[in-house]
Amino acid sequence: MNTQSSNSWQPLLGGIVAALVILIAFNSFVILNPGQAGVLSILGKAQDGVLLEGIHLRPPLVSNVDIYDLTVQKFEVPAESSTKDLQDLKASFAINFRLDPIQVVEIRRKQGTLQNIVSKIIAPQTQESFKIAAARRTVEEAITKRDELKEDFDNALSDRLDKYGILILDTSVVDLSFSPEFARAVEEKQIAEQKSQRAVYVAREAEQQAQADINRAKGKAEAQRLLAETLRAQGGELVLKKEAIEAWREGGAQMPKVLVSGNSQGGVPFLFNLGEIE
Repeated sequence: MNTQSSNSWQPLLGGIVAALVILIAFNSFVILNPGQAGVLSILGKAQDGVLLEGIHLRPPLVSNVDIYDLTVQKFEVPAESSTKDLQDLKASFAINFRLDPIQVVEIRRKQGTLQNIVSKIIAPQTQESFKIAAARRTVEEAITKRDELKEDFDNALSDRLDKYGILILDTSVVDLSFSPEFARAVEEKQIAEQKSQRAVYVAREAEQQAQADINRAKGKAEAQRLLAETLRAQGGELVLKKEAIEAWREGGAQMPKVLVSGNSQGGVPFLFNLGEIE
């Protein structure tokens, strides 16, 4: 009977052993795909040397491999700061980054998971970098010189994250907003500028109209002057003619008569005595 019991357990033991062998075999290696990096931990201790794409052996049962994505990651991070003129300025940044494969082991030891990297490293450093960039200019400059604000922010953020093994590839300002008080001030300034431009336009128009009136008055005065000169000249000629006629009369001379023809249709000519003109 004992022999029969022993024989009945043999298949079960064989299955257990086979399952253990398969489990150990599968836990003896790890495969990493392109764009991935792994950190080997044995009994909870991270080992030096990052595992890159390919197949890697590892101690079975007592080891674990944490896999990190090395491709470009994108997260949108909000930030808030005060400007040089103490105005509240809010922004939202879309940050494209990836992990430095050389520093993945240190990232595993100090930051842990990707979620920790975003929440504990990238988010607070984004806030600090935005404060640095915003404090260098007024809120109006932050709006009108948005490219310069972004450049200062990029430089500050890259310097701060580089030491954590986080490579910043690009950032975008998704949203930039300011306080309602400043919004009203901007609106009032725009209205005042429009009114000022309108006043300048009206003043220029009045100036042009006044100049036109002056030019017309000068033209009219010149025309009157020329007319007066013409009249004086004509009046002088008439006086000379009259004096000549008087001289003829006083001398007893007979004024000549001028034959004046009729109309062009053959009218009768008549004599005209110049002495009759006075």
